[in-house]
Amino acid sequence: MRRPRAGVTRPPRVGVTRPSLVAALAALLAAALLLTGCGGRATTHHKPGTSHEEATGGTGTLLTARDESGHRLRELPAAEAPTVRVESRPDTEGGWNVHLTVERFRFTPDSTGGAALPGRGHARLLIDGREAGRLYSPWGHVPAGTRTLTVRLHADDHTAWAVAGAPVQATVRLDGAAPPSPAPKPRPTATGRTVDITVSGSTVQPPPSRVELKKGERLTLRVTSDRADTLHVHGYDRELPLSPGTPATLTLTADLTGLFEVETHESGLLLTQLVVR
Repeated sequence: MRRPRAGVTRPPRVGVTRPSLVAALAALLAAALLLTGCGGRATTHHKPGTSHEEATGGTGTLLTARDESGHRLRELPAAEAPTVRVESRPDTEGGWNVHLTVERFRFTPDSTGGAALPGRGHARLLIDGREAGRLYSPWGHVPAGTRTLTVRLHADDHTAWAVAGAPVQATVRLDGAAPPSPAPKPRPTATGRTVDITVSGSTVQPPPSRVELKKGERLTLRVTSDRADTLHVHGYDRELPLSPGTPATLTLTADLTGLFEVETHESGLLLTQLVVR
């Protein structure tokens, strides 16, 4: 048996046990996942078997109501909700080219399926009342024979943005035909409702708010402006010239459901919003 030389001390052997090694690897993996999640694409993490629409979100109020395609509505106050307008023109090779003008909204195709974040998402196209596709940019195309086109704004988690329980959308008629209706339209009343609005400079009285209407209800807008301008009812594509100091009257039947803005073209003032259910 060999004895250690005098004055030489051997250092103790350090052992690494398997449990301590596993714990160290787990800590490194957790740190790597934490660093990867920072600054990455926004996603909604949810339990297995729970859809994106049912996941907990921090934006707006997730309603129990669903649209025709089964997507739940995510409601926002009107002042925070996005808006959409649709313009269409015939394509020389058939069908229609459509262009969307959105406010408080941007298209985010790279985060579709993630969390519902304010002002982000995509649009869905409903052709004659049936969902027929999505848009991830302001431009799109619909086939010939389309009678009505509805464009509805959705969040990245596929819920539909909504205001006052109605989806944020715009509808246009592409061939002049009346839109299809699964049920008879309610007969409008003889007189309907009248809303008086006065525009003075940049002031609108009464202050812009929402006018709640039932489908088929008759509405008359009576507007007095202190300058020459043009009144525009979006969605219905109705316009009315305004002369300084002279009341102008526009009457329509609320036969399209959704949220529609009424504004002036030249001054760009929001006069009111029509919510038709």
